[in-house]
Amino acid sequence: MRLLRLFIAAVAVVAGAAIAVRAGLRDESTDVARPVTSAYQALSARPDSYLGVYVPAASSLYSGPASFTHVTGVTPQIVMYYSGWQEQFRTGFARLAARHGAVPLVQMDPVGVNLASIASGRYDGYLSAFAEAVRSYRGAVILSFGHEMNGSWYSWGFGHTTPSEFVAAWRHIVSLFRAAGAENVTWLWTVNVIHDAQQDDIPSPAAWWPGSAYVTWVGIDGYYLQPSFRFTSLFGPTITAVRELTGDPVLVSETGAAQAAQSAQLADLFAGVRTYGLLGFVWFDAVGAEDWRIRGQGAIAVLRQLAKGYERPAA
Repeated sequence: MRLLRLFIAAVAVVAGAAIAVRAGLRDESTDVARPVTSAYQALSARPDSYLGVYVPAASSLYSGPASFTHVTGVTPQIVMYYSGWQEQFRTGFARLAARHGAVPLVQMDPVGVNLASIASGRYDGYLSAFAEAVRSYRGAVILSFGHEMNGSWYSWGFGHTTPSEFVAAWRHIVSLFRAAGAENVTWLWTVNVIHDAQQDDIPSPAAWWPGSAYVTWVGIDGYYLQPSFRFTSLFGPTITAVRELTGDPVLVSETGAAQAAQSAQLADLFAGVRTYGLLGFVWFDAVGAEDWRIRGQGAIAVLRQLAKGYERPAA
């Protein structure tokens, strides 16, 4: 979200599907489907399957997620990190995640990069090396590019680059990874909620939609910025907009609630995920615009109780 842009940008600077294709791999210029076969087992797309977390930590270590488990008693199924442009895949982190029963979610952020140059192949050397590292890792990886592109706070987003340039870059990246044999990637197209208390001009993400052949899951980022916020008003309009584009599984890919109302809003988050039939959510357990970390005993108790039954991923 916009309030976290400086924090996330700093992480990127410091730092530097699981998929059997449903509709076939499409040529990015003609959008004609070509058959693809893969023996790789896709991640489960069952609702209520994933409780994920982002915790700031050193790039190759697992101390962040381990700390979250130590504090809350809950072991996440997804662990997220932000990847600066030209930063390579964190294989060591991914292996540690797998040992703890989690899937890595990589938010690849093209900070300050011209998206047209990505689509034209200028960065194919970097992307090919990344794809080869992911392929060689062999485990499941969830990969997102240019998250929250329908917001105006990132260089690749609304008002800074055109939706068509974003779509061309997205398709080029997906096609390159597939050509490299990195079929263990679940492609997560991540948008921001279209009704944000901090900004009124966040458009529907429809213009940035790259097509179902290039997307596995949809991610939606949104925060409980006020104690009165509830899931239906926060995420509902965006879920409706997404459902007009695709029936792909939806993950709340970045969320949090300030500690003052955290217990009630955590319960509301779990209930909303269940009501809408979503995959689950990824909690931003860090200090940004607010202290989003789950630390109060009441919130921890809610998390522990409602997290029961969330399944481990089949990677």
